[in-house]
Amino acid sequence: MIKFLDLEKTNNRFRSEMDSRIKEILDAGWYLLGKWNDTFTKNFADFCGVKHAVGVANGLDAINLIIRGYGFKAGDEIIVPANTYIATILAISENGCTPVLVEPDINTYNIDPEKIEEKITERTKAIIVVHLYGQAVQMQKIWELAKKYNLKIIEDAAQAHGAIYNGKRAGNLGDAAAFSFYPGKNLGALGDAGAVTTNDSELYQRVKTIANYGSDRKYHNIYKGINSRLDEIQAALLDVKLPYLDADNARRREIATYYRKHISTPKIILPKTYDEKAHIWHVFAVRCENRDELCKYLNDNGVQTLIHYPTPPHKQIAYSEWNSQSFPITEEIHRTIMSLPISPAITDEEVKTVTDFIINF
Repeated sequence: MIKFLDLEKTNNRFRSEMDSRIKEILDAGWYLLGKWNDTFTKNFADFCGVKHAVGVANGLDAINLIIRGYGFKAGDEIIVPANTYIATILAISENGCTPVLVEPDINTYNIDPEKIEEKITERTKAIIVVHLYGQAVQMQKIWELAKKYNLKIIEDAAQAHGAIYNGKRAGNLGDAAAFSFYPGKNLGALGDAGAVTTNDSELYQRVKTIANYGSDRKYHNIYKGINSRLDEIQAALLDVKLPYLDADNARRREIATYYRKHISTPKIILPKTYDEKAHIWHVFAVRCENRDELCKYLNDNGVQTLIHYPTPPHKQIAYSEWNSQSFPITEEIHRTIMSLPISPAITDEEVKTVTDFIINF
């Protein structure tokens, strides 16, 4: 079986270093807000090219904390892609704000910058861009809109660790960015973990404080905060893997290049990228009219696939108030999309096998 993602094989490359870090933490007996949290967040901020990073419990909390940190209130509108994982929208709802959905560009699957301005009202406070599947959003038009209407730009960079646009990495393309280090991400922890990056020192302090029960020092609470902290073990393990991230992303690009060169069949619509550096191929997503048949065929032949994502947010029960709305481009993507195996752990032979099966479908 060619696994969609072999986490055991992926993480065993770092086993010796990880074992050493875990032993050190166990010996020290310090598990939260310690040396490794400070070390990793500094190194990750440097990697992204920003002043600050805050380690938090997960990617959803990261978006939530940014919205809370800016003080957005009930009735404030936040523009967000219709084509995204639901977590992006949940964070908006959690803060009592109103999500305003915008269709994607069918070629990149990211929010279409040309469709944003028509959704901006006097209540709009921010635009959330999602670098979906690992491809950085084309930001120039969005920067111009944010300046014109005095809006904040929040990046959902949960799938885009290391992606580059206009010489800057994801995490440094807006006012603040949210990262997830869920185990399957390009930079993945061994459990839930996340981070907020920003150049805004005031926001950094607010996010850091709100995430620690609203406490700026022990037993002194200035916000009605939450508990969302990156633990020492996850921080230490992420810091082991961070120096290898660019090389791992380069390997993903090699695999994506092979797929795009050799999967030549009219039944498959291959992903497009406007710049090779902009895409770190967290997911290699193709579209197929007979998607479910292809998934079954590949699985029957020992190739695991996944669907990112089968149901768009506006068709979920959780957002039943939107169920009658139509976002045809988003719906077309979710009806036909599927993801092929791609990771630093997959071999050239396995990539060729996947390719051959698709061509023979």
